[in-house]
Amino acid sequence: MRVHTLLLLLVLAIIATFAALNWNAFMLPTTLDLVVAEVHAPLGLIMIGMLAAVTALFLLFLVYLQTSTLLEARRTARELQASRGLADKAEVSRFTELRAYLELELKRLASLNAESKAAVLTRLDALDQGLRQTVEQSANSISAQIGQVEHRLETGARNLTLSPPA
Repeated sequence: MRVHTLLLLLVLAIIATFAALNWNAFMLPTTLDLVVAEVHAPLGLIMIGMLAAVTALFLLFLVYLQTSTLLEARRTARELQASRGLADKAEVSRFTELRAYLELELKRLASLNAESKAAVLTRLDALDQGLRQTVEQSANSISAQIGQVEHRLETGARNLTLSPPA
């Protein structure tokens, strides 16, 4: 139990003990002035009745407060759950949008990559073709030069063999 609840129970126990010990004094009849009339009744009993009535009102007020707080907490919990549901839906929506955006970007990058690859391959083919032509031209040129050198050697060797020694 909480400290204030224990304190309240202690005070009520002290009042009950005091009333029990002095019950004869509480029950002595007295003349009471009620402004419009005078009544002959025990003052202690009337005071205990008023204390009981105030305590009952206090308990009713306490039950009302706890009930209203509990209802407010439940309403707040429902609103929080609804907000959490909306936030989850929004998060799922954001993830879906992000996934769609990323898929679109990946497709765009894949197409750019394919275009770049095609351009590079086209350029490499062109360079390969150009290099092959250059190598072929160089080979033809070298072959022609070798052929000329062979022809000169043969012509020079024939001239050496045909001419008389001096």
